Amino acid sequence: MPTLRLRPAADRHATGRHDAESAQDALVACATPLPSVYGPTDEADAALDPLMDRIGDASFVLLGEASHGTSEYYLWRRRITERLIRERGFDFVAVEGDWPDCAAVNRYIRGESDGTPEEVLGTFRRWPTWMWANREVADLTAALREINAGRPVKRQVGFYGLDVYSLWDSLARIRDYLEEYAPESLEAAEETFACFGSDFGDEQGYARRTAWMPESCERQILELLAETRKATLRDGDRAFDAVQNALAARHAEEYYRTMSSPGPESWNIRDRHMTDTLARLMDHHSDPAPGGRRAKAIVWEHNTHIGDARATDMAAAGMVNVGQLARDRFGAGECVLVGFGSRRGSVIASRRWGAPMERMPLPEARADSWENLMHTAFDGGDRLLIFPDADDSAERAAPLHDRRGHRAVGVVYRPEAERGNYVPSDLAARYDAFLYVDRTHALRPLHEEPRGEPDEIPETYPSGV
Repeated sequence: MPTLRLRPAADRHATGRHDAESAQDALVACATPLPSVYGPTDEADAALDPLMDRIGDASFVLLGEASHGTSEYYLWRRRITERLIRERGFDFVAVEGDWPDCAAVNRYIRGESDGTPEEVLGTFRRWPTWMWANREVADLTAALREINAGRPVKRQVGFYGLDVYSLWDSLARIRDYLEEYAPESLEAAEETFACFGSDFGDEQGYARRTAWMPESCERQILELLAETRKATLRDGDRAFDAVQNALAARHAEEYYRTMSSPGPESWNIRDRHMTDTLARLMDHHSDPAPGGRRAKAIVWEHNTHIGDARATDMAAAGMVNVGQLARDRFGAGECVLVGFGSRRGSVIASRRWGAPMERMPLPEARADSWENLMHTAFDGGDRLLIFPDADDSAERAAPLHDRRGHRAVGVVYRPEAERGNYVPSDLAARYDAFLYVDRTHALRPLHEEPRGEPDEIPETYPSGV
């Protein structure tokens, strides 16, 4: 695998620091005003024109988020996504979600199932439900269905899950597929179910069992994958779905088996699976004929997945991520990585794994962070930043390669422990572009009202548009 050479300035300033004034000047030099995402569509579209120019003919646009519970990140990603589909011919959206749940959304936006977006998103029942079962994604789902309604089947946009958590759901769907199309292969499925035994449906239980005993279900999962591949030696979306569920189950088993071990192995299994799934989706949507059209992909994931890990301290810990792997595998020039961040506001998260969701305050960013520098440099305004190209070694751009703290809020979050939620980042090497929203609001979950004070959503908040 080729290694991406970081921008020359990154090598010189990976551990150094310019003063705050120089960093602010560098930020201002690459920034353009960003209006409220709640305002008129034409204003938002005009503000995104520099990003569309930066994307150009790239085949992969990776859209991040600094939390899984912030409305503005979802709304801006939706606006970018719709423009890429309508204006640049992008073929599918791939998200940090489970394959089986997202398959239901994919069927809905293609007109293969009825109901409402809220009903189809109700299938997202694995914690954290709010990541995809929210009103912002419901509006995106309705928009994608509307786009597809006027297209031939082969040019319809897809919606897919890249993640690796769906072990039990994927196994159930494989068994359903084999029962219908290849009953002679059902024995492999039943053997796999029997192997998990009382741990079936309990990821933590399986992780504990395999941590203390050498026996695992790896062999059974691999045999099931082989049987599924044999049973799907035909073209078609159902066969593709079955194989992808088998691959998700195979890597989910590996992920849960290694999750209790120290080190980066489980993280790397997950991000490599997501990148491999992205590659298979590209092949699935591309024209296989010689010289045929290559597909184009939009990815929605957290900044920690889409921002190049080599521009952070993740690399020193032995971690890779989707942004790094995509640049290596598909070519840095084919990928545009877009980060998101804010200084203050509110967010949906939980205080511990599996706990009820809460609407929490997002404290003001640390004084030494990129977010606080942006707040000062932009006088509290929102901005779109397009970072200089790799061959731009101008001294004015060098401060963008200082390693400063960049906030990352996960599904588990405690505002009072905010200080630990920062990833030292060479921002201009980690991303190609960045959307900064000074104050953000918690998104709107579908399943139940979160704990905490009601959020102050702007009156112009879009709904069903």
